[in-house]
Amino acid sequence: ILFTKSLIFSAHIMYEEYWGLKEKPFQNTPDPRFVYLSEQHLEAAALLIYTIKENKGAGMLTGEYGSGKTVISRLIFEILPKDIFDFAIVTNPQLNPAEMLKEICFQFSIKTSASPTKNELLEALNDRFYSNLHAGKHTIIIIDEAQTILDPLTFEEVRLLLNFQLNDRFLTTLLLFGQTELRKKIKNFRQLNQRIVLKYHFNALGKVDTEKYVNYRLHVAGARRKIFTHDALHLIWERSEGIPRVINAIADWCLLLGYSKLNDRIE
Repeated sequence: ILFTKSLIFSAHIMYEEYWGLKEKPFQNTPDPRFVYLSEQHLEAAALLIYTIKENKGAGMLTGEYGSGKTVISRLIFEILPKDIFDFAIVTNPQLNPAEMLKEICFQFSIKTSASPTKNELLEALNDRFYSNLHAGKHTIIIIDEAQTILDPLTFEEVRLLLNFQLNDRFLTTLLLFGQTELRKKIKNFRQLNQRIVLKYHFNALGKVDTEKYVNYRLHVAGARRKIFTHDALHLIWERSEGIPRVINAIADWCLLLGYSKLNDRIE
């Protein structure tokens, strides 16, 4: 018992070495190296990038908690070259309209006065949009966890940003990422809903994709042998219901407990 306890207390240091890993494979952080792209993730990323490059105005990606939405937003940010694409990413959008505009300016590194008026913020954004246009750059505003926006006027203010446009193109692309309830919220804002040309929803991973997901992340972390048996992966899929964030939590605990029991694989 004492030996097992000592293993558990040292597991945060040792279990990677025990399983032949260079690092922990199941951290719930949006590290692009660990992104497993299922068919639906590839499709969503491709459609969102198309929305950006073709100046379609607005797109929306929804899914259950932990389904990989934030990972896709970070992947898009990593893929698109910064000399052509200018990003503002809002990760905490529980803001009133003025706060939202100020946060977008902040994310664009636009300097404003200590207490800017709404007109000052809009003028600053207008200048940035046109500056990017003349420089041949795309302007992208990403709002993550958009379902947490509580003030209806904030949604309206976000919609009005799409009024910055020329006769033949929008001056910015707005991408909303959020949990499933965002779809219902957006339907209540008819004018914004009509502007969103792409609406994509993530379903949970299937059994095959769950197995590929686990094995891919292990491979990236340095695994050179099969650690989880087919039956163990099937149980992870059942218990996690195919939600990546839950898969990560279960698989991480499996590696910890397997190490504490000196198992040679997870069954």
